[in-house]
Amino acid sequence: MIGDIVETKQCQRKDPVDLFHSGQVVKICAPMVRYSKLAFRTLVRKYSCDLCYTPMIVAADFVRSAKARDSEFTTNKVGDHPLIVQFAAKEAQVLCDAARIVCPFADGIDLNCGCPQRWAMAEGYGACLINKPELIRDMVRHVRNQIDNPTFSVSIKIRIHEDLKRTVDLCQKAEATGVSWITVHGRSVEERHQPVHYDAIKIIKQSMSIPIVANGDIKTLKDVENVNHLTGADGVMVARGLLANPAMFAGYEETPLKCIQDWVDIALEHGTPFTCFHHHLMYMMERITSKQERKVFNVLSSTSAVLDYLNDHYGV
Repeated sequence: MIGDIVETKQCQRKDPVDLFHSGQVVKICAPMVRYSKLAFRTLVRKYSCDLCYTPMIVAADFVRSAKARDSEFTTNKVGDHPLIVQFAAKEAQVLCDAARIVCPFADGIDLNCGCPQRWAMAEGYGACLINKPELIRDMVRHVRNQIDNPTFSVSIKIRIHEDLKRTVDLCQKAEATGVSWITVHGRSVEERHQPVHYDAIKIIKQSMSIPIVANGDIKTLKDVENVNHLTGADGVMVARGLLANPAMFAGYEETPLKCIQDWVDIALEHGTPFTCFHHHLMYMMERITSKQERKVFNVLSSTSAVLDYLNDHYGV
């Protein structure tokens, strides 16, 4: 909770933009609803993840409610950096107020302009913002003007338009307003499981001078290298690939038992709710268990039952 980490206010942290000047592809854990919370971020950081995002947080709720702040945003004093807090917002001052609250504890904020879910679009959040470049510009400018920490990053995550010229124009306007980097999910709002348009990400990258992060269908370290080669992107952001294998950035083809043991230790230490603890293990073990084993494991209903199963079958 925020109250537990107030001592970080005095910490001098590095500018997260510096990661993109290391000469290496920046490996990033995506904002995932329910999943990219502190315990999971702690795990992937052990396996070569360079930068982590929180799950998307609705800025208006976060500003209005202390309860929302305590449940939505948890970090710690030492290991959870660099950290980007992703917000859904549609009003400049609300985003600013949210940014001001997290500024002492995080390294930057990201404005979600890519979520295609119906509820988000209906509320004026997420991917509908890619059709409102002036509003994005206004929100970014407000945060830039009101947060006086020069190393606090402000980034955006977008989807592409059917007409790519509109996306390039949006990105150039955002760059001119002072966006630190842009993450591009290489699908349009309507596309869900269609192939990712890496060629579009390449064109966007060639049109910009700020870092561009590629997102979409990256499941192995080989994919990271291929997407970097195809797009020239400065970083890659991974969601489902990391859920299935939190050690993928360290070069593992499937989740190693050591990583499963690390997850058990970290999750128990953080008091992770059982459903979340169990779901992560279901994702991690999918490739290393048989269909019959999954049938048994996936219906276990308590932490002790899961621990007994892991011990009996894997010595974990």
